[in-house]
Amino acid sequence: MTTLLRRATLGAGALTTAAVLAASSLLPAVAADRGYHGGSGTPTRVDLPAGFPPESIAIEHGIAYLGSRADGDIYALDLATGRGEVISQGPGTQSLGLAIDSRAHRLYVAGGVAGDARVVDLRTGAVLASYQLVPKGTPAFINDVLLAERGAVFTDSVHDVLYRLQDGRVERVPLSGEWVETPEYNANGITTTPDGRALLVVNSTTGELFRVEHDGRAAKVDLGGRTFTHPDGLFREGRTLYAVQNAANAVAVVHLDRSGTSGSVVKTLTSEGFDVPTATARSNDWLYVTNARFQVPVSSTTEYWLTALRVGARSS
Repeated sequence: MTTLLRRATLGAGALTTAAVLAASSLLPAVAADRGYHGGSGTPTRVDLPAGFPPESIAIEHGIAYLGSRADGDIYALDLATGRGEVISQGPGTQSLGLAIDSRAHRLYVAGGVAGDARVVDLRTGAVLASYQLVPKGTPAFINDVLLAERGAVFTDSVHDVLYRLQDGRVERVPLSGEWVETPEYNANGITTTPDGRALLVVNSTTGELFRVEHDGRAAKVDLGGRTFTHPDGLFREGRTLYAVQNAANAVAVVHLDRSGTSGSVVKTLTSEGFDVPTATARSNDWLYVTNARFQVPVSSTTEYWLTALRVGARSS
């Protein structure tokens, strides 16, 4: 889940929820801000370990899972305590988009420039399977992943194609219809329409949102002429879509119709805590937003954090 800002900064390159909560070895995520459940509407900060550059986030039962875009480590963070640990060692390449399979206790991971996808066992941290979606040596940017009815679907920001992984088989799904590939980064964040019948995919360069059929046919979502600024991760809840805009340091809130063919931008969320936000997920009344800080060199002392925003009751 990233856009043009990534080009200049990126190099090449488990436990059950109950176990994470119970593990006595959990270490403080640097100095987690114990005041982050403050007043309504107050932007707050949850620190990550220094030198752990996040990109995406997936949350289940109050545990946030984050991937390192430096070495691919997977970090589990208890949002109630601010404590966490690395639950799966990375392969030395990126871990970008993340999606949780709750029933199988698995985490699907988009592998960025490595052109691959991985499946991690959240109970043991073991990599259960790895799939080379794009041949090694071929430019690729496997950016985001969604678990849908027909399997896991991955976006590739440098090819006009989606990859569907189901029952251990990979299917290429070319994007067609109104989708136009640009010379820059293209397909990025992905989610489903409110009725679950199609996909929503954002184009990083044009800022347009597309409704994509399962065969890859794409049509622009009518947002009344609005486009996003360097859009990145997408998170949908009911008919409310959150579109993270990294260069704008903002999250657009969109109200969609049920089919996902049209919508309107009803609000823009901002925070002084944003520093190139790339993805968001929800726990209780809070949105947790990753800050990738693409313009800051990655080092062992570089600070990274989540910004938490109170959004209130869940949307229908």
